[in-house]
Amino acid sequence: MTLDRISRRVGAIAPSATLAVSNKAKALRAAGENVIGFGAGEPDFATPDHIVEAAVAACRDPQMHKYSAVGGLPELKEAIAAKTLRDSGFAVNAGSVLVTNGGKHAVYNCLEALLNPGEEVLLPTPYWTTYPEPIALAGGVTVPLITTAEGGFRVTLDQLEAARTPNTKALIFVSPSNPTGAVYPKAEIEAIGRWALEHDIWVLCDEIYEHLVYGDNEHHSMATLVPELRERCVILNGVAKTYAMTGWRVGWMIGPDDLIKAASNLQSHSTSNVANVAQAAALAAVAGPLDAVTEMRIAFDRRRQTMHALLSGIDGVLCPEPQGAFYAYPDFSALLGREWGGVQVETTLELADVLLDQVKVAIVPGEAFGVGGGARLSFALGDEDLAEGVGRIADFLS
Repeated sequence: MTLDRISRRVGAIAPSATLAVSNKAKALRAAGENVIGFGAGEPDFATPDHIVEAAVAACRDPQMHKYSAVGGLPELKEAIAAKTLRDSGFAVNAGSVLVTNGGKHAVYNCLEALLNPGEEVLLPTPYWTTYPEPIALAGGVTVPLITTAEGGFRVTLDQLEAARTPNTKALIFVSPSNPTGAVYPKAEIEAIGRWALEHDIWVLCDEIYEHLVYGDNEHHSMATLVPELRERCVILNGVAKTYAMTGWRVGWMIGPDDLIKAASNLQSHSTSNVANVAQAAALAAVAGPLDAVTEMRIAFDRRRQTMHALLSGIDGVLCPEPQGAFYAYPDFSALLGREWGGVQVETTLELADVLLDQVKVAIVPGEAFGVGGGARLSFALGDEDLAEGVGRIADFLS
């Protein structure tokens, strides 16, 4: 009998497409190429000074050099609970919070603690690249639901109901959305929450972009709009996007006591506590003012309008105006099946390769997000680079 060298379960994991694009762009830059990358999923701002200073102080505190509680520093969990009430109007206690090593870790902990083999998770597309992998690792089944640019990239109740089966365990709900920038209106969020409540379906609400909304759009938490869903609702969040702290790796999940206990037990055997210095920085962030995100939002708002105007000006490109997060998601479907730069392009994956090779612009193709035809472009980069990069795309596709 020949044994597999690598676990089939882990060997089946697809590498992160967004990181792959970023890495290829970095390699070209290192070789001296003038590459403009739209792949980054992180703010192009420094972490605010008061947060950094809190981390410096924690480094000098001997108590922070020791193991701490698996589920998070008590004072941080209290601050997260207070922040959730402040920002979402949802009252929770510190015992309902599990501090994790970034938002991805919260997703993994939650799905591992929630799913049994064969149970289904409804996942609207385009979706963040990470979601299907922990579903599969837990033995679950991803059920993709196709949304379109024409529909604002929002899933409908009819789609949800058509996909529901006796094995449906959960729905992953993201607003504002990565990768599309879509924001669900209050009435739609409440309707989806009540549908989930009626059918005893868990809802995992990824709210990490909660503070990055623009124009007349507003973020609403499903847990607040449908309080009866509390025992089947999980909030996934973190400091990465709001406070420009992607590298600090502090996230959290908020949920019912039995799920938090199970996820905490899992974490106790995987990572144990999150680094104490990073937790101290996160405490300064969530307990402090929102001035930094206000400044970032002003810059992102300006850039999103510029990017939307430039992309919409390309003949054949349909680009809904981003409502939240820091991504535009243009639909390039009308430009596929043609020759560009001497290369026959049938997919957005091929289009992304051609753009990177021939005009040195990196975008993330829709195939990375579960459905081809579109692509994600981050506007978390400088104004001049943004205009230059989209200008290169427009010139190439004209």
